[in-house]
Amino acid sequence: TLKVRGLLINQSSPSFCTADEEFNELCFEFGLELDEVTSEKDIISKEKGEEKAKGASDTVLYKIDVPANRYDLLCLEGLVRGLQVFKERINLPRYEKIIPAQGEGQKLIITEETVHIRPHAVAAVLRNITFTKERYDSFIDLQEKLHQNICRRRALVAIGTHDLDTISGPFTFTAKAPSKIKFKPLNQSQEYTASQIMDLYRTDSHLRHYLHLIENKPLYPVIYDSNGVVLSMPPIINGDHTKISVNTRNVFIECTGTDITKAKIVLDIIVTMFSEYCEKPFSVEAAEVVYPNGKTHIYPELAYRKEKVKPELINKKIGISETPSSLAKLLTRMCLKSHVIGNGNNIEIEIPPTRADIIHACDIVEDAAIAYGYNNIQMTIPKTYTIANQLPLNKLTELLRLDLAAAGFTEALTFALCSQEDIADKLGMDISATKAVRIANPKTAEFQVARTTLLPGLLKTIAANRKMPLPLKLFEISDIVVKDPNTDVGARNYRHFCAVYYNKSPGFEIIHGLLDRVMQLLEVPPNEENGYTIKATEG
Repeated sequence: TLKVRGLLINQSSPSFCTADEEFNELCFEFGLELDEVTSEKDIISKEKGEEKAKGASDTVLYKIDVPANRYDLLCLEGLVRGLQVFKERINLPRYEKIIPAQGEGQKLIITEETVHIRPHAVAAVLRNITFTKERYDSFIDLQEKLHQNICRRRALVAIGTHDLDTISGPFTFTAKAPSKIKFKPLNQSQEYTASQIMDLYRTDSHLRHYLHLIENKPLYPVIYDSNGVVLSMPPIINGDHTKISVNTRNVFIECTGTDITKAKIVLDIIVTMFSEYCEKPFSVEAAEVVYPNGKTHIYPELAYRKEKVKPELINKKIGISETPSSLAKLLTRMCLKSHVIGNGNNIEIEIPPTRADIIHACDIVEDAAIAYGYNNIQMTIPKTYTIANQLPLNKLTELLRLDLAAAGFTEALTFALCSQEDIADKLGMDISATKAVRIANPKTAEFQVARTTLLPGLLKTIAANRKMPLPLKLFEISDIVVKDPNTDVGARNYRHFCAVYYNKSPGFEIIHGLLDRVMQLLEVPPNEENGYTIKATEG
């Protein structure tokens, strides 16, 4: 959810007004959802009461639900830019990578010690940027949103932003023993070793969630400048020496991680969103990254790529009949600069570095549908004439469930996965005789194989409900899975029925009566020739 500040004018409460309704409609047209119009005062009032809300801000907050893959809409800058391009008020900006002269640019050197911890790093510089309080807050907020989203809570990527004027390159990304790393963490008053820092933040409500990423490693990742000043200890904390402020003019951005693709996307998003405030708008100063093997790479990539999609495909998938030029205009409104080529046979789409979510032609078709407007698509009856019907097996199962419940039994729904012991050892069988389908990489011992019988699940249910008053009468009708080399997937599902009666006395007559009732419903006669019989067996 993205919170966007607005100004409350001649309005006593943050309920929907005409402007809010128009913005709500615009968000819907753009494929977003305006979740709520509120204010800090209203939020505090709901959570803590009106007394606590006194003195809180009346400034309107728009809460907007943004799709998880649209990283370019996670900050106000990207959202406003996207909406203005959508409304055709501005043209899509062209992001430029400026490569400094030889020896003048920033360099980040990765050492081989990082290989087993966080082997990847990318970097860039926002030169001569102008922050205000609002821009600075948005800059910090975007980093946090990316950390929670694409960075997977810093496990894949950790972002560090530093005041370049307080440090000097080249920078070194290395890994050292915790006892050998010492610096003053962000917003702290004294220096700590890395081990002390981990202890310091063990109770911190925000940072304690990231400690597990490196705390059990023999070496901790750390970034130094040429004078030995610590920039950061990713993915935990930055150094206080390099912290940025509203007055910062040059920002050095480094992203370290375990996934180089995600790191490049994160860097591209940050620099494209905030290069707008540089002296030369939408320009980014590149940085050189030197790998342990001696190879170098220039970041950010800010890669533009081109895709070709046939207009007929877009029209067919959406269910419309627009001209190629009209479709190209729709895509351009979605920040995908497009034009018609080859006598109208193809549309060439330029994918900007902000749109990492465009992976396949279907993503382009989706954007065309959004720009066209889902409400504008004419509803038509499908050309294929089909009548839906319930699968006979499922229909029979549903009918049986009703009658079994009417017989006084309670349905249980148990896991389709279980341990090997559940279906073999505990039932006095050998695992090889069960034809069980095994999970290749089970996360827990409880989910190792697909069940070959429903009985263990019901017995576990009884074990977990021993405090319930007796008798317990349970049943389950579900699928079991066994290996079958004759099928395309090597396994087959069978619908099984299992019932358990649990009481102080055995109650054989209860289960016998239930079996007779089921067979009566299934019209199976009680005889040996073409029906069913009951025989004693060894348990």
